Amino acid sequence: MSGRRGALIVLEGVDRAGKTTQCRKLLDALQREGHRAELLRFPDRGTAIGQLINSYLEKKSNLEDHTVHLLFAANRWERVPLIKEKLQQGITLIVDRYAFSGVAFTSAKPVSTNIWSKGVEKGEGKWLHNLIECLEWLIQIKVWNFLFPVLPNFFL
Repeated sequence: MSGRRGALIVLEGVDRAGKTTQCRKLLDALQREGHRAELLRFPDRGTAIGQLINSYLEKKSNLEDHTVHLLFAANRWERVPLIKEKLQQGITLIVDRYAFSGVAFTSAKPVSTNIWSKGVEKGEGKWLHNLIECLEWLIQIKVWNFLFPVLPNFFL
């Protein structure tokens, strides 16, 4: 186990916004600088739950809205042990979508589903919300380059 914990970096955004491209650029930049870093994408279609999600996304199966949201949340939760393990090993994880995407996509559904979906995500999203607020504050007070000189600004 590494003495230094890895960082968890999550990029969220709408479809076709360039999240995957930016994640790959960030991964390349970190690795070029000698950092141990890996990329995770959600939904993770490599799991049993991810295969159900893939079937839904490819319109091969029709699922009720609550079921779909639970599958997306479960897909993230099933990777929590792997995420914790990698971070403890000192590996920085760059994550292409996470909890906020689940809430955003489900928010396009009827109002009752909106309220329900945010409750499911509370367990995995609270710390992430705090992290994003902290990063926004760092950028606003212009200390980003001082604190993270190794990271290029192309993904900000």
